[in-house]
Amino acid sequence: MDLKKFKTRNIYNEIEDGSITCKSPSNIALIKYWGKKDIQIPLNPSISFTLDNCNTTTTLTYQKKSTNDISFELFFDGNSKEEFEPKISQFFNRVIEYVPFLNSYHFKIDTTNTFPHSSGIASSASGMSALATCVVELEQKLSQEMSLNEIRRKASFLSRLGSGSACRSIEGPMVLWGKHSSIKESSDIYGIKLPIEINQVYNNYQDTILIVEKGQKLVSSSVGHELMNNHDFKTQRFIQASNRLTQIISALESGDLMGFIKIVELEALTLHAMMMSSDPYFILMRPNTLKIINKVWEFRKSTSIPVCFTLDAGANVHILYPKTFQKPIDNFIKKELLKYCQDGQFIADCVGEGVKII
Repeated sequence: MDLKKFKTRNIYNEIEDGSITCKSPSNIALIKYWGKKDIQIPLNPSISFTLDNCNTTTTLTYQKKSTNDISFELFFDGNSKEEFEPKISQFFNRVIEYVPFLNSYHFKIDTTNTFPHSSGIASSASGMSALATCVVELEQKLSQEMSLNEIRRKASFLSRLGSGSACRSIEGPMVLWGKHSSIKESSDIYGIKLPIEINQVYNNYQDTILIVEKGQKLVSSSVGHELMNNHDFKTQRFIQASNRLTQIISALESGDLMGFIKIVELEALTLHAMMMSSDPYFILMRPNTLKIINKVWEFRKSTSIPVCFTLDAGANVHILYPKTFQKPIDNFIKKELLKYCQDGQFIADCVGEGVKII
């Protein structure tokens, strides 16, 4: 891997203080990555839908200082959040060799989400990608040497060092992360916009997120990834994920919605099967998760409407469907599924285009 291209270039401008604001979305993986090595290197490639409404807005305020150390303060929804600081500190320490000017500034990080914290949406993906993009935008102000493509590529590279899945939030509507033999542009160290012609049936795809359970997961994703290192099925799983990625690309190109649905649901269930068969084993699905899945299967069978589910590493359910079918699926969700959600909560989202500078 050529990491030299991510080193900071010559600094031409002296900037004392200022601020940068970025808005970045979360994403939902269709082909799941579960297991990693080194620092955030995936053991299998993944493909995700970039979301739109579930996003984080981060303002990075910077002020020149004389000391040569990492210095920052963090505010979430206007309140100081010291418990989030270790993760930010780890991120800065990981990326500083690529952006050494961080030592020259004190940072105030103001961040807010459009979705509830601990609601089962990947806030680390949206939060870290927003912060990483702010950092790269500051580098551009200092050097003025990067193209838009280089800014996005470096933002994805840095995002990965904060949260693996964050590297998939920079671009949209679909992103590939991880080396795959059929796509020469693919990489383990950043995500790329899926370089294929996606059939128009996937335009404006919808994602209604059903909040089955809020709050901290019993087992973190980081711990789950580590458990893949000694998993009995890890070799077969990584081969399987790569094969399914090839299959889903075919479905995306051809518009084969039923083929797409089969792979997406298999991937969701396989992810949780890996959790349930790890050592120690654990279950993140809840009874209402299974009730929703069965209701989706019944509805699809009785109506032939191409709706499917996917799951992240938690209990909540993402309902995916073409916008063409939004009205009947909205009625189905309200009448049949919301009763399985905590306090009837859900989030209506759709496929988006990635990070934005505000």
